[in-house]
Amino acid sequence: MLSGSSIPLVQTGEAVNPKAYPLADAQLTITILDLVQQASNYKQLKKGANEATKTLNRGISEFIVMAADTEPLEILLHLPLLAEDKPHSAEFGNVALPTCPNVPYVFVASKQALGRACGVTRPVIACSVTSNEGSQLKSQIQQLKDAIEKLLI
Repeated sequence: MLSGSSIPLVQTGEAVNPKAYPLADAQLTITILDLVQQASNYKQLKKGANEATKTLNRGISEFIVMAADTEPLEILLHLPLLAEDKPHSAEFGNVALPTCPNVPYVFVASKQALGRACGVTRPVIACSVTSNEGSQLKSQIQQLKDAIEKLLI
């Protein structure tokens, strides 16, 4: 889908801000952007830092994708804090697992590529893939959430 895009998915020229952690590698970035594009088609995507914040507060976010080349990066660094505070879907009894982040989040290198994957012509610095009952993307979302959580370990 995005593989033939003229926009580079991984920037090689400039150094990435060390605060942008966890940063997806090239292969994971392609997988993430493909799923973001599919989520956009299924109306399971919220674009922008403000809408991503709203999905986290409402508890409907599956995972958050942020752009590492955002300038200044601090305008979206509240999202990882919110994501770690939110209740996890895999709870045992009334106790959430404190060892893993509650809503997975990941950085991709390019806001331009993230914007293209979101289906808009402008750069997008953050987006949230939302949950939906009976979604056809459920298994793909779960696989990607597992891959993102492995980055955080």
